[in-house]
Amino acid sequence: MLFPFDYVIFDMRQREKIIERFLSKPKDFTFNEMKKLLGGFGYREIRTGKTAGSRVAFFNPHSRHLIRLHKPHPEKILKRYQLDLVEEELRAKGILA
Repeated sequence: MLFPFDYVIFDMRQREKIIERFLSKPKDFTFNEMKKLLGGFGYREIRTGKTAGSRVAFFNPHSRHLIRLHKPHPEKILKRYQLDLVEEELRAKGILA
């Protein structure tokens, strides 16, 4: 069960497709796709400062929940453990069933 998105960043079919793709744990899931996925759940990317390097955080102002990741470089492809971490966080918050 999915909770409604806080705001629409793409249509319903695109939303379903990105969630489906994320849950299938593809080897080529990009950081930009993660931004879209989390943005659809009301998370905003925040940078923690000039010395943060590749660390980024996604903050949901409604639930006050924070998800931290390292931004992949030089490729934009996320590692499997990052997908697992985000899925675990979203399930723990009840966003994904």
